[in-house]
Amino acid sequence: MSHLIIRPLSGPNDLPLFNQLNYVLDDEYADDLQHARRRPEWMWLALRDDHLVARAAWWGRAGAERPLLMDVLDLDPTTADRHVVASELVRSALAAMDLTAAPPEYGRYLQAGWRNDPAQTRELTERTAVIEHLGGRRLVERLRLQWGPGTTSPSDSGRLTFRRPEGHGELLDLLTRVLEGTLDEHSRAELQTGSPRDVATEQLDGEFPTYRGSRDWWAIGCLPRGEPVGLVIPTRNDYNSIIAYVGVLPGHRGHGYIDDLLDHGTRVLADAGASIIKASTDCANTPMAAAFHRRGYPTTGEEIDYVFPGSS
Repeated sequence: MSHLIIRPLSGPNDLPLFNQLNYVLDDEYADDLQHARRRPEWMWLALRDDHLVARAAWWGRAGAERPLLMDVLDLDPTTADRHVVASELVRSALAAMDLTAAPPEYGRYLQAGWRNDPAQTRELTERTAVIEHLGGRRLVERLRLQWGPGTTSPSDSGRLTFRRPEGHGELLDLLTRVLEGTLDEHSRAELQTGSPRDVATEQLDGEFPTYRGSRDWWAIGCLPRGEPVGLVIPTRNDYNSIIAYVGVLPGHRGHGYIDDLLDHGTRVLADAGASIIKASTDCANTPMAAAFHRRGYPTTGEEIDYVFPGSS
């Protein structure tokens, strides 16, 4: 058997070789490299005689020193020892990036209804077998949702008024309170090692500043007398207009205010020129999924996320 070569990309010139295997993210790699959301040293190849046997890649926020997640793992289905090769590829890449002690989360996008598609099921099983062999465990399955062309911009029910947050303190307080009883699996995992205020702080000061949309779009929904019931963060990431966050305070759940918040976020983005708005939620978070579906966000795909021991 020919000698196996495992190495990172030498630069963007290696992308045609990297793309000998295919995935839904392939069209993004060049732009990601240009804008430092990926680095050549975060994109890895396993080769035999210049034939791509397996590939793996990690993604991070622009300019970050370390990747945030592993989002590409592909295997050549014609290679008999592809699972062994892929495992060695990921292990070698993590060691070279000094990430062995705390590998980033792994996520895989799937088409909607993938369980009824034997080809998709087989592809997922091959990849997750590698991840599980390396110590990963399944954390959550998520729905990918999209409001799109031809969908009417929702009207205002008039039940809530909307205003901008008064400052960092108010946002932090609301985010902390919304975490009570959360059904979001990532948040629940973070709450096992941190307080609600710690988790909310990381979200407000770590995640939200990476978005490109105007903070003027962020909104708190209030009852007519001014009492907040929840908040919505419509914005843009590096790729799309998105509903980054929406939540209802515990004391106001069960009254349908999630619909009003989602409608407001959708109107803000549509008024700003968005023709497509993306969102996601856990499959098990059935109230949130139902709200998105009611408000014109059908499921367009799914995602499965794995975490490793030591992952932050």
